[in-house]
Amino acid sequence: MHLVYKWGLGLSKVIRVRYEKGVLKPLEPVEFQEGEEVIVSVERKVAHGLAELVESLRKETPKADNPERLLEEMRK
Repeated sequence: MHLVYKWGLGLSKVIRVRYEKGVLKPLEPVEFQEGEEVIVSVERKVAHGLAELVESLRKETPKADNPERLLEEMRK
């Protein structure tokens, strides 16, 4: 799981965390003051098999530079 924490003025940093017993635990040092509040955005890692499937489909699927042609090919 990745966590993006943000300071005021639009500054942010992405870190990896582990969720254990109801708490997000950073897997690397963080630079917070005790009691400091931050805005958190959580992003889950995609399962390895799913990521491979998506990449495979991306390589095999024709580019959509001509949507009409793409639709015609898909209808065949």
